[in-house]
Amino acid sequence: MLPDNFLYYVLAGFVAQIIDGALGMAYGVTASSLLVSMGVPPAVTSATVHAAECFTTGASAISHHAFGNVDRFLFRRLLIPAVIGAIFGAYLVSSIGDILRPWVAGYLIVMGLVIIAKAFVQVPGRNVTSHLTPLGFVGAFLDAVGGGGWGPIVASNLIARGNNVRITVGSVNAVEFFVTLAASATFFVTLGFTHWQVIVGLALGGVVAAPFGAWLSKHIPVKPFMILVGLLVVTLSTRNLLAAFHLL
Repeated sequence: MLPDNFLYYVLAGFVAQIIDGALGMAYGVTASSLLVSMGVPPAVTSATVHAAECFTTGASAISHHAFGNVDRFLFRRLLIPAVIGAIFGAYLVSSIGDILRPWVAGYLIVMGLVIIAKAFVQVPGRNVTSHLTPLGFVGAFLDAVGGGGWGPIVASNLIARGNNVRITVGSVNAVEFFVTLAASATFFVTLGFTHWQVIVGLALGGVVAAPFGAWLSKHIPVKPFMILVGLLVVTLSTRNLLAAFHLL
């Protein structure tokens, strides 16, 4: 039996994939913002978003590797700390539950602002080799706790420091598959597999949206769209933050 709000899960997956297909980022942040707005608990939100992302990130990792977009040094330096961070973050949000709701909303507001800022940032190129271990851990930890944000945190940080955009996106996307896999496995152990309707809804909406997102990536101005997405995430998350403190 499908829940009454199944179509909303499909819509969340559709919108998130449209944005991710057009920008190459923000699937998790967008889907999480929409699910939390529907009243889905933080742990369930993160668990279902990561489970749905396993399919898309796996395909993305294979594609980037095939096109030579993955730097092995960057991949190796990010991988282990990212997996550890994802497991720790997923376990924490599973254990604490709704206590994290206002913190997750605040985190997603910050991620929305990061997306907006990224539309304006242009940094001279250089090869980033420092502080990769803590970046991988923190990015994956916050991604698991907040239901998304690996790309905006890690990729934005590396690009803002001057790392090559193509190599950054490819390498970060390749590691993201293992981040979503580790988080999903941890959620499965701690929460069980009881919210398959949300996962199916997100995946179905994402499949339908995929070609539209790819088409949009070639036909829309990126900067205004990033600002619009950032404002959407900030607005939804601000509403969730106010609701968490019973101010709305």
